[in-house]
Amino acid sequence: MSFQRFVALGDSFTEGVGDPAPELPNGVRGWADRVAAELSRLDPASEYANLAIRGRKLGPIVAEQIDAAIALRPDLVSIYAGANDILRLSVDLDALLDEYDAAIARLTQSGATVVMFTAHDPGDWPLFSALRGRFAIYNEGVRGIADRHGATIVDFWRIPDYRDRRLWAFDRLHMSSIGHQRMAIAVLEALGIDHALTPMELPAPTTPSTVEQLSDNLAWASGFAAPWLGRRLRGTSS
Repeated sequence: MSFQRFVALGDSFTEGVGDPAPELPNGVRGWADRVAAELSRLDPASEYANLAIRGRKLGPIVAEQIDAAIALRPDLVSIYAGANDILRLSVDLDALLDEYDAAIARLTQSGATVVMFTAHDPGDWPLFSALRGRFAIYNEGVRGIADRHGATIVDFWRIPDYRDRRLWAFDRLHMSSIGHQRMAIAVLEALGIDHALTPMELPAPTTPSTVEQLSDNLAWASGFAAPWLGRRLRGTSS
């Protein structure tokens, strides 16, 4: 299978946050860029646009990115949306999934192959584990939407590799470069594309001392958790 025009939609997950690339305009690369590079290797005439913007909730993604994507006449569209809504203090999951369903219907009716994702299981992360039930309900809704509209699903929740913290960035919310490479492989395999990507080599595992663990947790709390919680309480976006 080959694709001529790939458009990626969503939030920080698709923009590539956690996979630094200072030479690029937004400073990150990400799994979508990696997939596009592989599609270009297979077919140099292929084209790619990434419309994802970090911090976007589902409503703005639908309002700002769906029409723009369809106008580009893609034959492949990926979309990841909803996680930023779930991370807010309150969310109407039924309304969220209804809006997502309508958006996916529009994308599939355009004739494009559509790739969707479930969210990662947050059970291993103390700050986010309380939301595990929300994410599980959302994921089941996403699977149902994919089934109804014939979308390809990448079931992030069920990829066990991501229980390894080496696949995650410092903020524990976004994938590291290793994680983005692994996700690119998952997307290509879900599409049935014979690719040349291989997993990145993992750094040697370490067993930090109690003091080192405490220091790491304090750095994470001050460098990410406190500012992140502050934005949630103020209702502001990154």
